[in-house]
Amino acid sequence: MSASPIHPDSIDSRFGDLRIRRVAGHIGGEVLDLQLGADLSDERFGHLKAALLAHKVLFVRGQSHLDDASHQAFGERFGRIVAHPTVPAPGGTRLLELDASKGGGRADSWHTDVTFVDAFPRISILRGVTIPAFGGDTVWANTARAYELLPEPLKRLAESLWAVHGNDYDYAADRTNLSAERVRHHREVFVSALYEAEHPLVHVHPETGERALILGHFLKKIEGLASGESQRLFELLQARTVRLDNTVRWQWRQDDVAIWDNRATQHYAVNDYGDQARVVRRVTVHGETAVSVDGRRSRTRRRPEASNDATVDAVIAASA
Repeated sequence: MSASPIHPDSIDSRFGDLRIRRVAGHIGGEVLDLQLGADLSDERFGHLKAALLAHKVLFVRGQSHLDDASHQAFGERFGRIVAHPTVPAPGGTRLLELDASKGGGRADSWHTDVTFVDAFPRISILRGVTIPAFGGDTVWANTARAYELLPEPLKRLAESLWAVHGNDYDYAADRTNLSAERVRHHREVFVSALYEAEHPLVHVHPETGERALILGHFLKKIEGLASGESQRLFELLQARTVRLDNTVRWQWRQDDVAIWDNRATQHYAVNDYGDQARVVRRVTVHGETAVSVDGRRSRTRRRPEASNDATVDAVIAASA
């Protein structure tokens, strides 16, 4: 069966010679006919980065040439790449591997990556290594548009508030039928070291100047509010963020790559593929502390003395 023709009205041609197919109305673009790699020219990489800032998440099909090394090398074009603070990386890499068979691969709750540290990642680059025959889609939401559509009183309230984020959030709160393996992985791996950070509910994007919400499942409590009030306000703002018209859903194929601006998105991995194998690997680009609308920066509340990133750096140095 031949591929469906691409409607010309879906093409965003603002980015040099890149052809970007709009995937949804308010977030998401598919980059057509591009081979990713560290050897992209500065001009083409600049166009790709501009397209990412505009569309928030980009998808690229058919990147079978990428392996762990070239995946990481491409990620380094965006900045310094880092390992996950608690989940061990595959040997000799800084990658995060999400393998559904090992208990940690079903990220089926809305989140922005690693907001339990003060300088959470700026960019994430996810590569489909083993994709199930059906199911396993990922959905992204536009947190900048979510803020922009708030009524003015809610904007002013959100801009004044800060919240505590931690990796020891309530893992089972919105999940049913959790397997013992998933609970074990969360307890023994994901929270093997505890982190907490304080972030403004609204931050100013350092490159676009847009204001965006920082929410997601790592948020433990909005400061200055009773726990019940904190939960109700979180639910109100979170529900606005993940409205269907503010999201894009990607149906993975083998060797697809998704690149997203972690400062302006949340995402959710749909857990509907049963016992099928699903393995994806992520390169994470180090970020900067978020800045509130009044100029204050995110701050650390709790950080272990040593992190997995330091361990990975030592392993790589020893093997060089």
